[in-house]
Amino acid sequence: MASRFNFFFIKILIIIFFISCSENENLQKIEITVENNDSVLKSCCENLNKMNFINNSVKIDLKSIDSINLDVSLSSTYKKMLLINGGEFMMGASDEQWSLGREFPRHSVRVSSFLMDIHEVTNKEFKEFTDATGYETTAEKKVDWEILKKQLPPGTPKPDDSLLVPGSLVFFQPKKNISNTLDFSQWWRWVKGANWKNPYGPKSNINGIENHPVVHISYKDAIEYAKWCDKRLPTEAEWEWAARGGLENCIYPWGNEHIEDGKTKCNFWEGNFPKYNSKKDGFFYTSPVMNYEPNGFGLYDMAGNVWEICSDWYDESYYSSLFKNKISDNPKGPTTWKYSREPFDPKKVIRGGSFLCNDSYCASYRVSARMPYSMDTGMSHTGFRCVKDI
Repeated sequence: MASRFNFFFIKILIIIFFISCSENENLQKIEITVENNDSVLKSCCENLNKMNFINNSVKIDLKSIDSINLDVSLSSTYKKMLLINGGEFMMGASDEQWSLGREFPRHSVRVSSFLMDIHEVTNKEFKEFTDATGYETTAEKKVDWEILKKQLPPGTPKPDDSLLVPGSLVFFQPKKNISNTLDFSQWWRWVKGANWKNPYGPKSNINGIENHPVVHISYKDAIEYAKWCDKRLPTEAEWEWAARGGLENCIYPWGNEHIEDGKTKCNFWEGNFPKYNSKKDGFFYTSPVMNYEPNGFGLYDMAGNVWEICSDWYDESYYSSLFKNKISDNPKGPTTWKYSREPFDPKKVIRGGSFLCNDSYCASYRVSARMPYSMDTGMSHTGFRCVKDI
């Protein structure tokens, strides 16, 4: 069943596979090699490429987004970094309920010491970068068909130029009953004019949410910001070591207590995704950085809020190659990407989950959770933080 919805979603009229329901049925017969228990997607965003949604772009009526939380008392968050002492740990998942095949096998890793941002890069910090450099993000630029078509199956027809306009993917809560939880187009929309400074479309802005994580960021955007401030993106191994915060064999950055037990531990989807969110913590989308307790290393938001981009290519079987080694020293990831569901689309790794994660669907706020990310596709739940060598 997963192959039926892999790579392209149901409403891309320009692609011949999706012309009719009967042809969709035929897609079920396509065989795709996937790892272990990943045959059923468990994610709020997996397989999201801008081409999957460009023909279905919509305008967002801000009045309908009545649950955006703009209550932010700006705390003094400066460009703080923490020293993360290096060490050895077992990377990957133990036998957890929500673990996917991509998180196995566990393998020994050793990382050197490094500095890491205490929180995710905020709108305020990213604005300082764009003001100083004049940089335009990927979402602010017209879609380049020559680049995009390389990520698609050969022969994919070009959409009309009127559709290849600046924009990004925005989440909004479905109003109707969900017919199939593998059809992500029910809660993701390509919104013309959506970008980091207009996160819900051209009529929105970041006034009042300056202290929230910047979103709608592509891999290139994150790299350019990191270069500007003489930093870099973390490797996947560095990120997981930091997220664990000194704890061994724990599911979450705070330990093993279930995310819904006790006090609120991070910004996540509180309810049955994607239909109901109680907003118990007061937030529907992103929350301010440093709003919840830090982990054992003093790092904030290592679970939930926004996914964080890492420097590694995504390879669904990469862990198996590392498992052969007694211990891997400062692994930098595979030399290229490998993702059977979208073999033409370069993927990087993202970590940490987001405000859309919940046990009812993906539970990716676990320290071992990892996802593929289309390098040039901005989304309303993806940001980043930086590290620095010492």
